[in-house]
Amino acid sequence: MKKILFLVPLAFLLVAIGCKKIDQLLTFYIEDTQNIRVAGNSVVGLIPIAPVAVTTRSEEKFKNEDTRADLVKDVSLNKLTLTITDPNNENFDFLESVTLYISTEQSDRVALASLSSVPTGQKVIELKPSGAKLDKYLKASSYTLTTEARVKRAVSQDITMRADSRFKVTADPL
Repeated sequence: MKKILFLVPLAFLLVAIGCKKIDQLLTFYIEDTQNIRVAGNSVVGLIPIAPVAVTTRSEEKFKNEDTRADLVKDVSLNKLTLTITDPNNENFDFLESVTLYISTEQSDRVALASLSSVPTGQKVIELKPSGAKLDKYLKASSYTLTTEARVKRAVSQDITMRADSRFKVTADPL
């Protein structure tokens, strides 16, 4: 009887560890890069930034990972970095806060990542992922990125930022 009482928790532990290992084997990352342009002559305060349409090519990406969209069970943003690419001498000192949103024609807009207090003197900043479940957005053929920025000083010339995102994707085995 003592052996059974010992083996039952051990069996549960082995199953839990096994499930975690299987999830790790079925997890992969999708990386994407988009350019976002802040128009020159922007005033201080909350400014709208032109939306960016993104073609996902998700079916191709899922196929490369030996899976299909219907087997994808969990998608979340793992990392989002903004880098100023033009003009070369600009940094994020003009920016107070920034939030990126994701949407599709069929799905509402949800926060993707944000940074409420942008550090000064930086050409590269990392935003904090919102933790939103993003399955339906990455399974779609396209999605739209919308940016809201709070500007603390006027922008006299166009600024181009590169948004590098990494999505964590987990699929079911069958």
